[in-house]
Amino acid sequence: MRRYLIAAALVALALPALATAKGPVSASISGPGLDRALAIEGNGEGPGALGSLATASGFFAQMFVQSPDPTLARRPAGTLGPRYVIVYLVPGPNDIRSRVTQVVYPYAKPRPLSYLKPGQAFWEGEKAHGGWYRASAALRRALVRSGLPAAPPA
Repeated sequence: MRRYLIAAALVALALPALATAKGPVSASISGPGLDRALAIEGNGEGPGALGSLATASGFFAQMFVQSPDPTLARRPAGTLGPRYVIVYLVPGPNDIRSRVTQVVYPYAKPRPLSYLKPGQAFWEGEKAHGGWYRASAALRRALVRSGLPAAPPA
């Protein structure tokens, strides 16, 4: 019985933190082959371009600790290809709007990768989990739909 009470108490403590966990409301993408930064707005937790990008890039796994943890502390083997920078605008409690930077390699071989530097500050003293994320081809598709070239720039 005591174990159930402790588990219930831990869940009750975690709920406020989960309730404030929000996806991004916009993203700005810059890198090679782009004349200007690409802007994407919307609901980073739902359907649409921003939600697809956040999900495919591993944004949530890199921001918040998940179990099992799909992020890696070390860069996976392979070739990276061109580097693109995504700056997400993430709303939080008390009308705080934080900027978090993620680097993506949509043309990496054998599969697309993303990296979010651990410890990036957001909201009121929160720190991003960070790490490398092995993405699927969905990341490249989401970025190409948003305006990246279909093939890596020369």
